[in-house]
Amino acid sequence: MAQPSLNHKVTLNRRALITGRVLSADRIVPPPGYEIASIIVQARPERLAEVEAEIIALAGCEIHGRDPRGKLVVVTEAPDAGSLGTMLNTIQSLQHVYSAALVFHAIETA
Repeated sequence: MAQPSLNHKVTLNRRALITGRVLSADRIVPPPGYEIASIIVQARPERLAEVEAEIIALAGCEIHGRDPRGKLVVVTEAPDAGSLGTMLNTIQSLQHVYSAALVFHAIETA
């Protein structure tokens, strides 16, 4: 069965949806706003200030809580989920970080 061209309008019905004829790059619209997340970071307690400085240097990251035993509460804002995932991986990969766990995620609409 031939696929309709992108310029051809397809009636939205169950059959068109199941066969993928309604999908095109034109119809993908990202949600407005930003992805907001909270991340709990566990780091070496004796290196906590260093880890905190590295996280603050990352675009969109703020420290909202600090425990001298090595825990940080990081709040971050990113334009999309992919960027948010990259941010989480970046924090996890910092030298003195044991773990970084996503504990809250929301999409803030514009």
